[in-house]
Amino acid sequence: MKHRPEKATRPVPIPPEPVKLLREHTELYGTAPDGRLFRTFRNGMVQESGYGVVWAAARAAVLSGEEQATPLAKRPYDARHAGISLWLASGVPVAECARRAGHSIAVLLRVYAKCIHGDEDHANRLITERLQRRTTSTPTTEDP
Repeated sequence: MKHRPEKATRPVPIPPEPVKLLREHTELYGTAPDGRLFRTFRNGMVQESGYGVVWAAARAAVLSGEEQATPLAKRPYDARHAGISLWLASGVPVAECARRAGHSIAVLLRVYAKCIHGDEDHANRLITERLQRRTTSTPTTEDP
């Protein structure tokens, strides 16, 4: 982890569906003797160059030629950006996204908020629903 002591750890809660996938993967492939999920055929550390080769092959297998010509998932680290952007786009509160990502809220918004696209209709629906609740309810001293 960047800017942290070498042996530092950080708990990262994961939703049930990815937990299920990880359990299936470990049942099928096991882990390295030290518990690492990703390793070489001889249980060694996967070097950066090894990730690159596998990542390029996986990217070619799942993306169309047009998609491969874009920066979409160009590097393995892009999966982190995609995951955090997914949390935000899914409506997970910003503070919880920041906690899970190990960022401050300011860093999270500076880096990831610009990655969310295509949710304009959903945002408009939420705003309209809130405005309709406001106009159909009887005003009270508690209403903002």
